[in-house]
Amino acid sequence: MRKKGKVFICGAGPGDPKLVTVRAMEVLNNCDVVLYDRLICKDLIDEIPAKSKKIYVGRAVGDSTIHQNITNELMVEHAKNGKRVVRLKGGDPFIFGRGAEEAEYLLNHNIDFEIIPGITSAIGSAAYAGIPLTHRRYASSVAIVTGHEDPKKRTPIVKWDKLAKTVNTIVILMGVEELEYISHKLIKAGMSKKSDAAVIENGTTTKQRVVKGNLSNIAEIARENGMKPPAIIIIGKVVSLQEKLAWFCK
Repeated sequence: MRKKGKVFICGAGPGDPKLVTVRAMEVLNNCDVVLYDRLICKDLIDEIPAKSKKIYVGRAVGDSTIHQNITNELMVEHAKNGKRVVRLKGGDPFIFGRGAEEAEYLLNHNIDFEIIPGITSAIGSAAYAGIPLTHRRYASSVAIVTGHEDPKKRTPIVKWDKLAKTVNTIVILMGVEELEYISHKLIKAGMSKKSDAAVIENGTTTKQRVVKGNLSNIAEIARENGMKPPAIIIIGKVVSLQEKLAWFCK
C-alpha cells in the first residue's frame, strides 16, 4: 500500500534565515519535496538536505495567475505519490501569502496538510528597523493591509478612508508602487499630511534600507531613493522612534 503524503504550508519568515522557526526546520529536514517562493533566501535553501527535491515556484507581481494553478497541482501530485511536501512561503502563509487558498485546494483534493506560521515582514521588518508597531504612548492599534489588491475585484476591499481615522499604526505590504495613490487617499480622508511615514526595503537582510518622511512626501522620498519591492510601508507616530531604536547594522 502506498504511504499517505502530506503538505506542510510553511512560513519562512521575512528574510533573515535565523528567524525561521524550529518547526519549519524540522519539516524541511525531513521532507521529500520543497516548493519554494521567489523571496526565500539562498542560505535557507542551501540548508535543505540534498535528498529533498527542490522546485522553484516563485511568482513575481504581474505574472500569470496560471502559475498558482501549477503550484497547486504540484502539491497534490507529490502528496498523492506519498511524499512529504513543504510549500515554503516568505513571511507568514496566512498574511497575504495565499496560504489559505492553497489549504482550501488541498482540502478539496483530500490531501492532509499542516500550517506552520512564520514571522510576517510586517512585524519582522519593523522590528529590525527599530519601529515598534504599538507603544503605550503612541499606538494602541495596528492594521496590516495590502497595497496591491487582486485586479479581479470589482470593488477594492481596503477602506483607506476608514483606516485614516480608526487605527494608530498602518502597515502596508506590497504597496511601494502605489504609495502616491495611498498617501493621497489617506490625506483626503483626513489623516494629517505631517503623519510620520517610513519605507523599509529588504527588511531583516543585509540589504535592508530605511527611508523616512511624512505622508505628504514619503512617496517622493521613496522614489528618489529607488525603493523597490520587497518593501513595507509604516505610517504612524511610532515611526518617530526609528532613529532612536534602530539597532540592526548591515
